[in-house]
Amino acid sequence: EGGLSPAHAVPDPAAAPRWEPQPLSYQELQSERTEVPVSRLLEEAALGRPGKADSAGCGQLVWVGEPVVFGRADSIAGKYGVWMKDPEPVPPFTRDNTWRVDTVGTEVRQLFQYEEAEQLARGYPAKVHILPRPLESTGAVIYRGGLFFQPRHSRSVARYDLRGETITAEREIPGAGYHGQYPYSWGGYTDIDLAVDETGLWVIYSTEKARGAIVLSKLDPETLEIRRTWETNIRKRGVANSFLICGTLYTVSSYSAPNATINFAYDTATGTSRALSIPFENRFRYLSMLDYNPAERQLFAWDSFNMVTYPVRLSRA
Repeated sequence: EGGLSPAHAVPDPAAAPRWEPQPLSYQELQSERTEVPVSRLLEEAALGRPGKADSAGCGQLVWVGEPVVFGRADSIAGKYGVWMKDPEPVPPFTRDNTWRVDTVGTEVRQLFQYEEAEQLARGYPAKVHILPRPLESTGAVIYRGGLFFQPRHSRSVARYDLRGETITAEREIPGAGYHGQYPYSWGGYTDIDLAVDETGLWVIYSTEKARGAIVLSKLDPETLEIRRTWETNIRKRGVANSFLICGTLYTVSSYSAPNATINFAYDTATGTSRALSIPFENRFRYLSMLDYNPAERQLFAWDSFNMVTYPVRLSRA
């Protein structure tokens, strides 16, 4: 039992919450009472590289502002999708480069590249990359010159090099559910979701062993090797989406309710979760992607054809 790799102490299985589908109110109550002990976070010193806008500004999420619309997809293929900027770009790319994938369709291979977000708003890409493998769902991220994505019908994660236009790494996430086993509440094959924060690259998923609870793994961005894994007590199908800020996972209560909330936080440093109630607006009532950009200090989201950002505020830790 337990979802940690064998090298780590595993909590007593009897104490592990068994997630059966339950009303959300019960799940929230449960989350406040259950703390899964996990050995403390011992990340490589290399992750706190000097000169990054990282831990100096780290803290807990306390506020999410109103959404700002950047662009709108003009075809049915763009009902849901993913758009992003690279928080740590590699030349010739910059932080202004903006990327987008429309994810409705069976063979999703087009990655649109824009010089800046304004160009995205006008709808004219500077370049279209055709991915060697079709991509599944809206979990992709851009980080350090690579597109990290889940190839269709696989429990793998791949790195597509934006400069070389080839896949430079691919790795299976052991036991990860895929293609509709453990999606977020809206569905869309969102079983495997990648995320970037001040500390690096993450993958958010679930496994049979975790009984549908969110499992988090820290990935090496070059090799995609799993550095460390945490098993939370938050049921993945019970939340609409999630993202990480400063090593803490945050989840959204609903993808369609106009007045949703950021409803849980799981802190990887302490291995504990807590219930939250930070207001979050789904203006267009169909949130299919939500990611944090640590360089912009904003959330990027795709809400029913619309590409939007949300300002955030963090408390000083």
